[in-house]
Amino acid sequence: MSGREVVVTGLGLVSCAGEGVSAHLDALERGAVPRTDAETFAPYPVHPAPSLALDGQIPKKSDQRQMEAWQRLGVYAAGLALDAAGCKDDAAFKANLHLVVAAGGGERDYAVDGAILTGLREAADPGAYLNERLQNDLRPTLFLAQLSNLLAGNIAIVHGVTGASRTFMGEEAAGVDALRIAQARVASGQIDAILVGGSYSAERPDVMVIHEMGGFLRKPDYRPVFERDGAGGDGFILGSCAAFLVLEAAEAAAARGARALARIGPVASDRTRRAAGSVAASLSALWGRAEIAGPAAVISGATGVAPITAEERAALERLAPGAPVTALGDVAGHGLEVAAPFGAALAAALVHERGLPEVAVTAVGHRRGEGVVRVRAA
Repeated sequence: MSGREVVVTGLGLVSCAGEGVSAHLDALERGAVPRTDAETFAPYPVHPAPSLALDGQIPKKSDQRQMEAWQRLGVYAAGLALDAAGCKDDAAFKANLHLVVAAGGGERDYAVDGAILTGLREAADPGAYLNERLQNDLRPTLFLAQLSNLLAGNIAIVHGVTGASRTFMGEEAAGVDALRIAQARVASGQIDAILVGGSYSAERPDVMVIHEMGGFLRKPDYRPVFERDGAGGDGFILGSCAAFLVLEAAEAAAARGARALARIGPVASDRTRRAAGSVAASLSALWGRAEIAGPAAVISGATGVAPITAEERAALERLAPGAPVTALGDVAGHGLEVAAPFGAALAAALVHERGLPEVAVTAVGHRRGEGVVRVRAA
């Protein structure tokens, strides 16, 4: 590996805080309660997507109509990142621009899900009943239409990003891996530039059901992430959000006259069994692997799920004493696969816009996976 410096040249952010870098820095610095909808999915609050003028990034109405909400958010944020990197109209650059996307699946057939869950209560043999219904009631074409690689496809179609692409699924760890591989490919000299990020639509009853079955949702109202306790109030509040970054080799960016917003170091990742103390031990090891020195701030992807969040907070107090820690959930809500890219993008914005020399980013999953990345001045 050549170990080339990797710089961030473009950022695209969308969440309940609004769109763009300025809106998110303002939200972070105000520290106010993020915009929350506590009624639509009561008793589960959600941080809703902002109102977007989609024509600005997705000009064709036909493209807008064929996408679901999570795809529109992602394609929009990707367009913002390309604009910021100054390559939106550079067809030759985009033809060689690689793409890595982290995202979950799309919406489900709610009527079928409801019928299956209702019938399951009375089924004499629940296992056999479930297998039969899944085989006979689900439409394969619906499932195939919701695969996360369609986000990558729509970014390619709408924005003309036609380099090689890959997609990751698997909650928070998927976002960590997307960012890790994107950075590593540029640093190693395999490619010169890559667009990386993800999107998540939280305003869906099916995801509420999925996460509530695991006991992961905070209810009935908003509370800051690090103040959620295990007395029935822990868990995450889902947020509709998207984040994309354009990463380039420093010399390649300079050659095309692109402005470097920040440098992004190797992304360190791990996966523990989540025994007591395992998250703290993992973060300590990842801190060293990511070569984090003395961060001026920490952006944490902590979910609010107990006891993991408390363990992360205690570890961060030891690893970054005196550095302010901001939970992404208190700015944009929790976006699962989007957590790591969103944290890195917000850190790059802090470095560039607020002059911070170094920001550490964490992404600790609610069930599995840990990641740490160092973002510093360009």
